[in-house]
Amino acid sequence: MILTQIIQSTKERVAKCQKELPLSVLREQAENLHKAKPYTRSFENALRVENRLSFICEIKKASPSKGVINETFPYLDIARAYEKAGANAISCLSEPQYFLGSDEIFTQVREICSIPMLRKDFTIDPYMIYQAKVMGADALLLIVSALDVVQLREFYALAESLGLCVLVETHTGKEIEQALSIDARIIGVNNRDLHTFSVDVQRSLELRPLVPESKVFVSESGISSVQDLRKLQEARVDSVLIGEWFMKAQESIAHIHALRD
Repeated sequence: MILTQIIQSTKERVAKCQKELPLSVLREQAENLHKAKPYTRSFENALRVENRLSFICEIKKASPSKGVINETFPYLDIARAYEKAGANAISCLSEPQYFLGSDEIFTQVREICSIPMLRKDFTIDPYMIYQAKVMGADALLLIVSALDVVQLREFYALAESLGLCVLVETHTGKEIEQALSIDARIIGVNNRDLHTFSVDVQRSLELRPLVPESKVFVSESGISSVQDLRKLQEARVDSVLIGEWFMKAQESIAHIHALRD
């Protein structure tokens, strides 16, 4: 199972990072940063756009299912293009082994962009939450299927205590129940099965009624056409996270305004 492999790889990466920068030091850095600047750009508010879809545009070089998506990967140019085209937020991969991302790529993009940023990684340890804060993230990802109930609740609370928004990713009705049990404000449905990598936007359409209108509902992955966007908008989806479509056809980035309207 690829998810299991990614989680194991992430555990090893975190252990290595902790040897270089102990948790106690990183925690102090993150907490001091929060005290000095308690409010980040609001990822949640950026996604709440009345009567139209908001766009979380993703920066990633590769994925386990597709391999290298963009060989040249001019990530700073892509970030600028996203912001210029009217993206509401940017999702940037920092997972190095399977997505060829890095913390350095994230921080470089952060330096040139003014819109909210989601650190897209497999958050399986509190260390990574403190990392996200220090890196300048406005939000991070918690995947319900990668955490137990206690971890999900504790990680969510820790992120919020540092002023970070949390995108809680789900795949099933049961996982949505878990997200609601911790009062998650931003709930995503990943249209890609993390075990088989099959993609079906219908998953978001079927699960949308389970999430109250007061929450931000995000449809993630597998969105590859204007028709997909129309279906999602008709189902009252609040936001879409799009990566591969834009990374493969960068000319489509310029049409975000048209796609949204």
